[in-house]
Amino acid sequence: MHPVIYLNKTMVEATKARVAPVSSAMLYGRGVFTTVAIYDAKPFLWSKHWQRLTAHAAKLDIDHTGCTEKSVGDAMKKLIAFNQVKDGRARVIMLARSGRDTWRTKTSSAKKTDLLIMTGDPPKAPPNGLSLAVSPFRTNTFSPLTGIKSLNYLSNVLAWEEAQSRDFDEAVVLNERGEIASATTANLFWVKNGTVHTPTLSTGAMAGVTRECVIDIASKHFIPLLEGIYEIGDLTDADEIFLTSAGLGVAPVTTFDFRRYAVEPSSVTRVIAQAFAPLTRDPPRG
Repeated sequence: MHPVIYLNKTMVEATKARVAPVSSAMLYGRGVFTTVAIYDAKPFLWSKHWQRLTAHAAKLDIDHTGCTEKSVGDAMKKLIAFNQVKDGRARVIMLARSGRDTWRTKTSSAKKTDLLIMTGDPPKAPPNGLSLAVSPFRTNTFSPLTGIKSLNYLSNVLAWEEAQSRDFDEAVVLNERGEIASATTANLFWVKNGTVHTPTLSTGAMAGVTRECVIDIASKHFIPLLEGIYEIGDLTDADEIFLTSAGLGVAPVTTFDFRRYAVEPSSVTRVIAQAFAPLTRDPPRG
């Protein structure tokens, strides 16, 4: 993370930033976030991130009155310029000060939500491709937080750390029915006989902005793509595997457990990655 962040209309050193210690966000994790890729000092697909962020805020009863797509986007661009970020990522967070909680918190301020923005360097994907394992932890599709990017993200972090402890870069996460959902912090795609497959959202997969972008790329390039319900056997039979996220972009997997995959120039993964790259050099407005 870069040393200066944006908090409630003010640039402040991260080590000196202060938010209410007794709040719905601190007590219960009532907050939402999105991670936005930064390419050539510009936020990538900000409008889509904003739409998802506010939709998730509404589901968690987080009031974002006073925040608009333009005002938050302008604040993010100001922070990007201040921190001199050319390529990296920004995290936009809405922290609820109060809610209908067991420990109700009151504030003398009219502000109901804190807006926090931070920037950082992009994660470094291994030059030889990502290694992938199967996580022992499962996602619960019955949870009211399924599909929401809330501050209750510790289960994802613990699953990622567990994979790292076994010297893997990422891990496949299954749901309680044994269906493939995603990677711990990314969406999951694989290719079999020229057709791209990805878990449908009902499995617990996140409606990732980069995921949506890849689905659109496949359609425009006449690459068959299916969203469905799959088990781990479907993935082990794959010809190619890749992950997508704001931080990774389109990242090929070259090792899954003890299987190895080569990314050939004519591979579907390479075609999609090459189609994605120009979008990042000339990001859509917003």
